[in-house]
Amino acid sequence: MSEPKEQNSIPTTKVQRSAKFVSTGFKIGGNYIKHYSKKLFNPEMNNDELNQDNAADIYESLSELKGSALKVAQMLSMDKNLLPKAYVDKFSLSQYNAPPLSGPLIVQTFRKLFGKTPEQIYDKFELRSTNAASIGQVHRAELNGKKLAVKIQYPGVGDSISSDLKLVKPFAFRLLGMSERELDVYMNEVEERLVEETDYELEVRRSIEFSEACAGLNNLVFPEYFPELSGKRVITMSWLEGMHLKEFLATNPSQELRNQIGQAMWDFYNFQQHEMRAVHADPHPGNFLITPEGKLGIIDFGCIKEMPDDFYYPFFSTTSTDLLDNKEETIKAFRQLEMIHTNDTPQQVEFYYEQYKEMISLFAQPYMTGSFDFGKNEFFDNLYSFGERLARMPEFKQARGVKHFIYVNRTNFGLYNILHELKAQVKTDTFKPHVVVEY
Repeated sequence: MSEPKEQNSIPTTKVQRSAKFVSTGFKIGGNYIKHYSKKLFNPEMNNDELNQDNAADIYESLSELKGSALKVAQMLSMDKNLLPKAYVDKFSLSQYNAPPLSGPLIVQTFRKLFGKTPEQIYDKFELRSTNAASIGQVHRAELNGKKLAVKIQYPGVGDSISSDLKLVKPFAFRLLGMSERELDVYMNEVEERLVEETDYELEVRRSIEFSEACAGLNNLVFPEYFPELSGKRVITMSWLEGMHLKEFLATNPSQELRNQIGQAMWDFYNFQQHEMRAVHADPHPGNFLITPEGKLGIIDFGCIKEMPDDFYYPFFSTTSTDLLDNKEETIKAFRQLEMIHTNDTPQQVEFYYEQYKEMISLFAQPYMTGSFDFGKNEFFDNLYSFGERLARMPEFKQARGVKHFIYVNRTNFGLYNILHELKAQVKTDTFKPHVVVEY
């Protein structure tokens, strides 16, 4: 893959950022015209080329805007049921790379934050970033003989979340086909998490708290954080050596090593969900490294989702017990989770009960046995085809489910997808959900 071009500026004002979206809208309009004029001559033509053109144009704009706009693309790419393949393929690039900022822009950012250049703070500082993502980019540095990773947030990202999400809305409408109410619930929850994600002081506190809480788990490794060299828009941590998932898999690792990494990932997520009731809710491959010693390195704690009891118990009780066999109690749990609404007719209650029971039975398969082989295609084929079937049903166009589902589903499906890529066989009974069977 060719290296992304450096960016000398980022559209930071509302006017600049909305102008970028407008120009993208025009491009997409042009793609539709091009597509339909071709279709006049070839009625058999499908939407693949149109989707590819639109995905490329939208991704290019979001990459230049960075921040919440690009983060939404990243989230959407992980939900393979929501988007045509062209969008998923293109948007998943945002899991690994975006055009990095140029050297002068980095120095300017440091001057603004610390009143000093990077060279005045560290013994060594590489102006060329090693990794550029949606909210910030990472640079190598050294201080007192210690190798460091310095994460710098893009200018304007924190201030533009709310206006960006309003600009993303028309694209989201077209891509997702959600109702306005459903989209608002989604966007409000995303906005809350993104505001937290751009607060690097909060991230440093959480990173220390979570890495200390998870320190006893096998085959996990965390960077050391340096609050005195960090601030609202910069995080300094120790440098972890390792490969991202794609690079790791390209080395053709043994089944034993894939299982070891998969087990570490399963334990990391389920310990947090069931013992901490708060979870690292950003399981995309760019947030992990596989170290030369065969351990899983966790390098980003920006997005944390807390789970209140009134969500945690009804949700995990249905995935981890035979509660689903008790129709009356299951319907009570579904009502608490707003999957069944108070004004639903008896026929609707029956319909949603059946659909959600089937969905949870599928999702819960790994929890129902002591171990699970995530390499099995059949499990994922069933999961995705069921998701696609639901997405086509008019009954699911309206909002269903409390807002907590957005990030908890994203977390668990993201975890499943990474374990599937690893083709890992893991013990799934290491950290069990705490459950209640009556509501």
